[in-house]
Amino acid sequence: MHPLISFAQPLMSAAAAAEPGGGGLGGLVPIVILLVVGFVLLIVLYVVGSVFNLWFQALTSNAPVGMITLFMMRFRKVNANIIVTARITAKKAGIDVSADKLEAHYLAGGHVVRVVNALIAAHKAGIELSFDRACAIDLAGRDVFAAVQTSVNPKVIDVPDSGGGRSTIDGIAGDGIQLKVKARVTVRTNLDRLVGGATEETIIARVGEGIVTTIGSSANHMTVLENPDRISKTVLQRGLDAGTAFSILSIDIADIDVGENIGARLRADKAEADKKVAQADAERQRAMAVAREQEMIALVSENRAKVVLAEAEIPLAIAEAFRKGNLGIMDYYNLKNLQADTDMRQAIAQPATLKPSEKTPM
Repeated sequence: MHPLISFAQPLMSAAAAAEPGGGGLGGLVPIVILLVVGFVLLIVLYVVGSVFNLWFQALTSNAPVGMITLFMMRFRKVNANIIVTARITAKKAGIDVSADKLEAHYLAGGHVVRVVNALIAAHKAGIELSFDRACAIDLAGRDVFAAVQTSVNPKVIDVPDSGGGRSTIDGIAGDGIQLKVKARVTVRTNLDRLVGGATEETIIARVGEGIVTTIGSSANHMTVLENPDRISKTVLQRGLDAGTAFSILSIDIADIDVGENIGARLRADKAEADKKVAQADAERQRAMAVAREQEMIALVSENRAKVVLAEAEIPLAIAEAFRKGNLGIMDYYNLKNLQADTDMRQAIAQPATLKPSEKTPM
């Protein structure tokens, strides 16, 4: 049964006993007033009782929080237990943070307990961190407690990230040999640059770029294999932690392996490409030569036809010379003798063709 009903039942019984006849209101008014006062007192006791434990706990822990403040937290839908516990924890650690600040951070959507733990860790480690700074880091979406822990205990980042799908950072030296490198970067959180600073992915990308650049600037891969710390020194000198939320303490080369001869493969690919270009050019030249040969054959045939036509006009010209008297009979016979001598010389100059019956038996 509700305590208010239990309290009201005796009063109602007393009122009924005071009015045996049930008539008149003179004796009922004081009872009604008494009921109202009792009801109000019950409400006050209920509200006070709900926050009394927290108020008393804070008071005995030397981290007092006003009862009215605790009462108003209920209207603002603030978890008073979290606020009181966080204030007591901070006070016991030597940090005085008012309940109003803790409540304001809670209403802003922050993690009050995480911020208080970060303040305590920073205070114990001698790291300067104000409450407002811790709240700003927390509201920015960063884990301020983890950031303080990383400031105290530096964190090691693997380059490349094992979850990125690559197991090594690959670079090619001046002699064309591929080197596969794994590195470990030791970083410490810089709390002053945590808000707005780049994350671990930027550190990994910058270190990977520095490794590739250092390997590429080496004359040969043996130089890198003999002095792996050359990569670390070169990368550290570039100030890769600028604009990030971390300070790079060291870069250590965990592993370095020799990969493929990329230079030789590229030269082989280039030679193959040059061969194909040369073959294509030779094929083009051959096609042009064949076309030119066919043109010459056609031209020779054309000239032979012209010669045949010219020779066909010779008898006509001789006949015309006889008719006009420009050629005598003796001149004609001299011309025939000249033709016969020419044919004889040509026959002597050419090798004789023996008949099958005249061949010498073997």
